[in-house]
This record gives sequence, structure tokens and C-alpha cells, in this order.
Amino acid sequence: MRWLLLAVGAGVALWLPNGLYAPVAVEMLCWALFAVAIDLLLGYTGLLSFGHAAFWGSSAYVTGLIAINLGWPFPLAVLAGALAAAGLAVPIGYLAVRRTGIYFAMVTLAFAQMVYYIANEWRSVTRGENGIQDVPRTLFGLDLSDEYYFYYAALPIVALGLFGAWRIVHSPFGRVLVAVRDNPARARALGYPVHRYKLLAFVLSAFLAGLGGGLFAMAHRFVSLDTLHWTTSGKAVIVVVLGGIGTLWGGVVGSALIVRLEDWLAFSGFEQVGLVTGGIFVVTVLLFRRGIWGTLARLRRS
Repeated sequence: MRWLLLAVGAGVALWLPNGLYAPVAVEMLCWALFAVAIDLLLGYTGLLSFGHAAFWGSSAYVTGLIAINLGWPFPLAVLAGALAAAGLAVPIGYLAVRRTGIYFAMVTLAFAQMVYYIANEWRSVTRGENGIQDVPRTLFGLDLSDEYYFYYAALPIVALGLFGAWRIVHSPFGRVLVAVRDNPARARALGYPVHRYKLLAFVLSAFLAGLGGGLFAMAHRFVSLDTLHWTTSGKAVIVVVLGGIGTLWGGVVGSALIVRLEDWLAFSGFEQVGLVTGGIFVVTVLLFRRGIWGTLARLRRS
């Protein structure tokens, strides 16, 4: 069954830009990485972050600036942005992981707001509210301005990111994260440095979010302050809850559904997109607490 689902998923990923508008398919890839990053922290470590937009947005800015000023190929620019996000996560995570529950969420939110206001005031670099425009999108001399070809160029990066997340959660390190999530006192009594494990999970999650943010900058060829806003983090949490917390692949499913729904509503001229996504979030929490993918997985096991 696992190999069958993997084959189906690969087939859908290869077909996606042919069945959908190519920019929508690219958007799904970006948000899939962001959702998996949130789920790695929330579903497997038990830490709810409302500040991951800081890593998503900072990576987008670094990626865009490197592509404009240095002319790097887009995979290298995206990797540099993800590494910058991981570097930013080290001091933030060092302070945040010493708190739990709502206090951890508030600390991450506070740091994200600080990053947002720094970006807003540092106009000589970020260009403030105008944002960074006309980000070049090349691959070793090849022009990838066409969204269709860019999708297939970005797909291997997303696949590697998802595979890396899968390996993490199915490794001994991932099992320790689950132990820390379920009973941190017992994990500490068994000799595991709980804070170090949380910090490493936080940094790895920021790296994955940075990969998604860098691809997002390349996909839109534009970076604005919205990528750093706390509502971006909230949307990622909604995507994870919709797909299923602690399922990993639920983030991929949730991102595909939310992006497709928002595109359909925008095409229909409906402006209150948040009202619809918020209603779906409430219904999911009340009726499908395991999310879409989690509910299907439970039915399959039954």
C-alpha cells in the first residue's frame, strides 16, 4: 500500500501542471514544504509555532537578493535562503524551546514580528513596502520564466525536502522527538537532552520552511513584507490541521486543497477567502480531528 500511494503521488505530481494552471501547481509545491515544516515541529515535537513566517520570509528575501545581485542559479539561491533561515532559527530557537505550550507560541510570534518590523525599516535592502521585484529565474544559463518548466525544475527540490522530512521522522532521532512530545520528563530521565532535541527540530523545521520560502520567491519573482507577516504562519497551521497533524503527508494534501480552493474563489470573484478557509478549519477541528489524511489513514488501518 505504501509503494502504491507513493506511485500515485508521483504520478499526480508529474501530471499536476498539465491539469491545473501552472502557477497554481508551483504554489502547491511551496506550501507543501511549509506545511511539512510546521508538522515536523507541531506533530512530532509538540511545539506550535506562530513565527515560522520569519523563516519563510527571510529565506524569500535572501533568495531574491542573491538571484538579483549575484546571479546564482535558482537552486543555489534557494539553498542559500534556506541556510539563512536555519541560521536565524538558532538564536530564536535557543530562547523559545525553553518555553512550552502557549508561551512557546507567543515567543515565536514575538520574534517573527520583530523580524517583520526590521524588514520594514531596512528599506535599503528590503525596499520596504515596495518589495523586491523582477527576481531572475535561471538554471545554469537556461531561462525558466515559463511557469510550466519552472515547476518541473522545482519538483526535485521539493521531493528531496519531503524525503528528508520523512527520513527524519522515521529515524531514531524522530522517535526521540515523539518521546519528547509525549513525555518530556521521562525522556529527560532516560538521559536525552530535551532542549537540544527541540532546538535541532526547530532548526530543521526552519530549513524546510526556508526551502519553501525560497521557491515561493522564485515562483512569484517578487518578495513582499506579506511573506513575513504572522498571518502567513497562521495559514500554514490551518493547512496542517486540515491535512492531519502528525501525518507528514497531510501537509501536502492540505496545501493542495487550500491553494486550489483559494485559486477557485479568486477566479470566481469571491473576496472573503478567509471566511471560507476559517469555516473549513472549524469544521475540520470539530468533525475530523485527525484531519483529512489522518482520517483516511485510520480508516485504512481499520
